[in-house]
Amino acid sequence: MTERPIRHWLMKSEPEAFSIDDLKRKRTEAWDGVRNYQARNFMRDGMRPGDKVFFYHSNCAEPGIVGIAEVASDAYPDPSQFDAKSKYFDPASKREEPRWMLVDVKFVKKLKRTITLDELKGHDALDEMQLLRKGNRLSVMPVAATEWRYILTLE
Repeated sequence: MTERPIRHWLMKSEPEAFSIDDLKRKRTEAWDGVRNYQARNFMRDGMRPGDKVFFYHSNCAEPGIVGIAEVASDAYPDPSQFDAKSKYFDPASKREEPRWMLVDVKFVKKLKRTITLDELKGHDALDEMQLLRKGNRLSVMPVAATEWRYILTLE
């Protein structure tokens, strides 16, 4: 049996809601609240423990990559979809057929500096990166291995 190669991802979080410092403090956290089918499918069908993640601060003064995390679990049902008091409650989702999934994410490191969105846009080597595509608003997306390696050189 051949071993599956490590995949690379980018996951966005608003720093006021959950920042890289929050992940550093907690060490591991369930990545809940994803309510986009494509992002859910990436977590459910693509992510596996050991995959690497760029932690990206969005919807803030200086959006960009601020840290590295690791996928710490296979996907499992997001319990917030069943909690009527949660802002992520989904009355159409059933426990026997959950609609929304999550993965646990583990802190690896905080970058020395933010690699900003504007900076990423300035590199021809990243022209095909999903994050930089016009109209892309996904909170979870794949990152090509070549893009991952290139971005690490920017730190």
